[in-house]
Amino acid sequence: MTELYEQLKTYEGRPTSTSGVGKDLVNTPMIRHWCEAMGDTNPAYDGPGAVAPPTMLQAWTMGGLSGHTDRSGAYDELSALLDGAGYTSIVATDCEQEYLRPLRPGDRITFDAVIESVSPRKTTKLGTGHFVTTRMDIRADGQLAGTHRFRILKYAPAAREPKGTRPRPVINRDNAGFWEGVGRHRLLIQRCGGCGTLRLPWLPGCNDCGSPEWDTVEACGAGTVYSYVVMHHPPFPAFDPPYAVALIELAEGVRMISNVVGVPYDKVRIGMPVQLEFLRVDPELELPVFRGGEV
Repeated sequence: MTELYEQLKTYEGRPTSTSGVGKDLVNTPMIRHWCEAMGDTNPAYDGPGAVAPPTMLQAWTMGGLSGHTDRSGAYDELSALLDGAGYTSIVATDCEQEYLRPLRPGDRITFDAVIESVSPRKTTKLGTGHFVTTRMDIRADGQLAGTHRFRILKYAPAAREPKGTRPRPVINRDNAGFWEGVGRHRLLIQRCGGCGTLRLPWLPGCNDCGSPEWDTVEACGAGTVYSYVVMHHPPFPAFDPPYAVALIELAEGVRMISNVVGVPYDKVRIGMPVQLEFLRVDPELELPVFRGGEV
């Protein structure tokens, strides 16, 4: 056992909160808000004799923005000890709840919390560190109603792997013309030879009329963000999260998935105008992307 771990072990069993009191009684409005947010229509949570959803157990103990004033300094001391050893990053890993009796509107919630365990040093994909588990015993009008265990990992981030090669698009006989166009800095859209419907991505036949005949039109490059997501996890060696991936609606009326560049990922918005450009991601691959502008 290392000297650090010996110090960490001394915190096991130390209270982080004693005789804490919930800021609100168990109440119907909070139950209603929870059920609406979760889409839970179980009749047990409404009307005379209603109980609170069991998974609300921790909600009754939260201190809100102002927090609780009755917390001990043990958890902060433990965190500072880990910070000083280089384990400065933190991630929540899991929680466990045990329900011993239903909570009902009007119940007064009290609780005690303790540092239950600190693990030996563990190496994970995120990095090396220690798992810390706290246990909270929650009482309703003095009667034990449930327990809540919450586990975090305090860790030193692993060294990032060298940036890898961007994955290659799958090119086949149905879409080869599209990628040939990209190579010439042209974004080509298929146009049905039977009904004139535009389509993207490329397909061997028309979804509207079934005709296998087609030609192409070149996109003007203007578009707007129709929808988007921000990728944070999991990380891939060839990418630098976080980054925005958007469904772009082109001026011609078709849509395609691409990256939005030129603006911070958290500034991307639905309706944002974008303009086509071509980005060389490595010596052998160039991709169509869209530069964001003002909404």
